[in-house]
Amino acid sequence: MNSETPCTRLTIADALSHVPTSDGKRFATIFRHGTLLAEIYAPTDSDPQQPHTRDEIYFVATGGGEFVCGDTRTPFKPTDILFAAAGVEHRFENFSDDLAVWVLFYGPEGGEVSSEKQKKVGPDFLP
Repeated sequence: MNSETPCTRLTIADALSHVPTSDGKRFATIFRHGTLLAEIYAPTDSDPQQPHTRDEIYFVATGGGEFVCGDTRTPFKPTDILFAAAGVEHRFENFSDDLAVWVLFYGPEGGEVSSEKQKKVGPDFLP
């Protein structure tokens, strides 16, 4: 076993109790393990985030809206998973007041190998 906490339960209620932070930030780190960093993000009014240096997955806990990633605009709702590769501009737009997403950063700085380089491995999305 490589972890002091091999099993952990995180709840949206507990996570949301950490935002806003004392300095007004709408995100907070909730868990770390190896390259994995789990945060809660609950923007209000607008989403000012900039591209990140690591790949990230958003798991929508509450709320809905539109996810703009690169040149793509996609509607989203609770239980959806959204992906943004390292360095790609992305943001939430036209989102509901109750938007809260789990944010999972993982892998190396600069992101993992792109799907073009993975052609021998298989498709990005499993059936």
